[in-house]
Amino acid sequence: MDIPNLPAIRARRTAWNKGRIVGQKRPLKPKHVWAIRVRLELAENHRDLALFNLAIDSKLRGCALVKMKVVDIMAAGQIKERASVLQSKTKKPVRFEMSEGTRSSLERWMREPLMIGSEYLWPGRFHERLHISTRQYARIVRNWVTSIGLEASAYGTHSVRRTKVTQIYKKTGNLRAVQLLLGHTKMDSTVRYLGVELEDALTLAETIEI
Repeated sequence: MDIPNLPAIRARRTAWNKGRIVGQKRPLKPKHVWAIRVRLELAENHRDLALFNLAIDSKLRGCALVKMKVVDIMAAGQIKERASVLQSKTKKPVRFEMSEGTRSSLERWMREPLMIGSEYLWPGRFHERLHISTRQYARIVRNWVTSIGLEASAYGTHSVRRTKVTQIYKKTGNLRAVQLLLGHTKMDSTVRYLGVELEDALTLAETIEI
């Protein structure tokens, strides 16, 4: 019995990752953080400066960051030094610190007309949107990194989330502290998230003498 030759099936759509850098996004370096801050300060972009600073300090996922409310960071009319937010993904609370610079930028943002009577910390510009979306936040992050000459495809919202914990790990080697700050339930998740390799482990071991 002859089997007819079937026509070759070709994908009609171009692969979503064609020409893109895929995989884990790079964390921002301290020099990148300061470069972005300076640009936002010079532009007097109070919303983005407060958003950037809080994103660095809170180490939250974008889905949790965009849903933050004013009550999450304020008490008795003052910006808290530490706050606690329920994570959208794990439904578990995570605590974080807010530096003096972050508190100052938040105080300035809270005085903006758009924030009068707003329940959410990052209100949407349209009435049907209570707060900015994760897609909007991703576009904002893209603008931040490209404004200082970085390749947009190499960075993303998780770059901001990873920035501070990467520095903490480099300076202390304390994975447990990083796990708590990220709100991970398993240490394996933290190891994969930081990209900890055998070379890192050996470097740490060499600094310990018994």
